[in-house]
Amino acid sequence: MATRSRSARLVPASTPMALALLLTACGGTGVQGTPGGAGLRDPYFPKAGNGGYDVSHYDLTLAYTRDGGRPHLTGTATITARATQDLSAFDLDLKGMTVGKVTVDGTGARWNRTGQELTVRPRDDLDKGGTFRVTVRYSGTPETITDPDGSREGWLPTSDGALALGEPTGSMAWFPGNHHPSDKATYDLAVTVPQDLRAVSNGEPTGETTTQGRTTSTWHTAEPMASYVATLAIGHYTVRRSSTPDGLPVYVAVDPAEDRASRKVLARIPEVMKWAESVFGPYPFSSTGAVVDHAPDVGYALETQNRPVFPGAPDTAFLVHELAHQWYGNSVTPKTWRDMWLNEGFATYAEWLWSEDHGGDTAQQTFDALYDDGENTYEDLWSFPPAEPTSAAHLSDSPVYQRGAMVLHQIRRAVGDDTFRAIVRGWHTTHRHGNADTADFTAYVEKQAPGEDLDAIWADWLYGEGKPAKR
Repeated sequence: MATRSRSARLVPASTPMALALLLTACGGTGVQGTPGGAGLRDPYFPKAGNGGYDVSHYDLTLAYTRDGGRPHLTGTATITARATQDLSAFDLDLKGMTVGKVTVDGTGARWNRTGQELTVRPRDDLDKGGTFRVTVRYSGTPETITDPDGSREGWLPTSDGALALGEPTGSMAWFPGNHHPSDKATYDLAVTVPQDLRAVSNGEPTGETTTQGRTTSTWHTAEPMASYVATLAIGHYTVRRSSTPDGLPVYVAVDPAEDRASRKVLARIPEVMKWAESVFGPYPFSSTGAVVDHAPDVGYALETQNRPVFPGAPDTAFLVHELAHQWYGNSVTPKTWRDMWLNEGFATYAEWLWSEDHGGDTAQQTFDALYDDGENTYEDLWSFPPAEPTSAAHLSDSPVYQRGAMVLHQIRRAVGDDTFRAIVRGWHTTHRHGNADTADFTAYVEKQAPGEDLDAIWADWLYGEGKPAKR
């Protein structure tokens, strides 16, 4: 970190000595830091994320109480980041909550808030390439955020606690950060709750202590994680720990109200994982499992990293979908929200492949049924191309999921099964724990299938308007 002098000897500005002293006072070159950008100009969520730095680690210490039925969260977030430019100020995303204090490298910093932006002004400018730590102390009742499509995310109260779900921007409701999928980081989380409740998060449980009626659980996520797949589940849970035949830990937390209905499906996790590794390649994380809550008002599951969250007992196809996301979405993460079909198309096609490999419809039969009569189930199936949703309100619509899977099936038909399986595995291997976009994907496929003319697939199925001609 550069130390900027706050005073300089006053001499006439017209002399060479004056110029030299002024340059020294400004750090030797006269180059000052500038503010990092507020928002990364994502095509659908332009305010999400921030420019000027890259986060490497989040250390979150949280305390949850529920006095008089109103939840309250007290938090300290220490964020380790590297400056990607000379910074005089930078922004963090934080919606709601009350900020009490901000420090940068242990020194108090000025800050102000506008909307979801927490703007931090360190006492001294931060040098490009340097690592810094910003600590934010905050508290309040976390907000539930309504997405453009009408779904709810962020902090979702349940009958006995809460679910924190973050796709696409909800994580900013419960901790400050650089909340865009392009900036992944490792995590440590310590959360304290009343002792009759449990707190479950991502990664590995590293400890649990109970003192004076409150229990603190700690969790460590060693692999890079986008903030939208970070989670915190608080409530009454039955916890089961086991392992797959090859030793991968399985951690399952289930609301007692959903235990009986979900037990048979969750018992298939080792089977699903074995199959998925045979298709997609080695699993990219250090454990697997699930959280099944009793939250009928949530209305969707989410592929939270290494431990997907279900609002009720899932069926097998649902489980396959969310576990496939661990490869496609969580390990290979989109660069922007425009690339969401790379998440959902792969996870949906995983359902087709599971059916094909387990005595159900083949992927071709599923494709044909969708092409012939898909509008009866998905009215909007042909309303826009999967790679170009019309707005943020349509990121989770059928074209992203179903037509995304149809794109993959068309690639399979064009290149053959063997090459397609190699593409599916190699795509993940190439971008494991990284970010990629649609252009990266099409270039990768073309490289792996030289001589194949894939232009019609990209033009008609990936980017084309309306219902493509069936070839």
